[in-house]
Amino acid sequence: MDTDSTPPPPRGMPRFSAECPSRPILDQIADKWSMMVLAVLEQPTRFNEIKRQLEGITQRVLTQTLRKLERNGMIRRRVLETSPLGVEYSLTPLGESFREPFTRLYDWTVEHSDEVLAAQHEYEARSLGR
Repeated sequence: MDTDSTPPPPRGMPRFSAECPSRPILDQIADKWSMMVLAVLEQPTRFNEIKRQLEGITQRVLTQTLRKLERNGMIRRRVLETSPLGVEYSLTPLGESFREPFTRLYDWTVEHSDEVLAAQHEYEARSLGR
């Protein structure tokens, strides 16, 4: 996706280039578990506490999600010198900068969830009637 003010391409032409760097980034930070992990990290949080707050996530998926977010610069992993060793995760400045757009997206989701659910039910009813 281009961020300059050029007009969109003519109809029939791709609007989003296959080489656009936003594609893999969006794929990596906008999936459901990444979004939920970022929401949970309001303060430095240990692995098991993150897992307790995300009902339904497996240890494997949480580990993969945290690694992906760390690789993308959204979170920081810190080993705690406790016995046994512990690990906590916190947002980086880049991750903090994502809080405002994420909050707007989350608020929109909550505000419009009834409408989306109604549209889904309506669609399913129409699909069954075919």
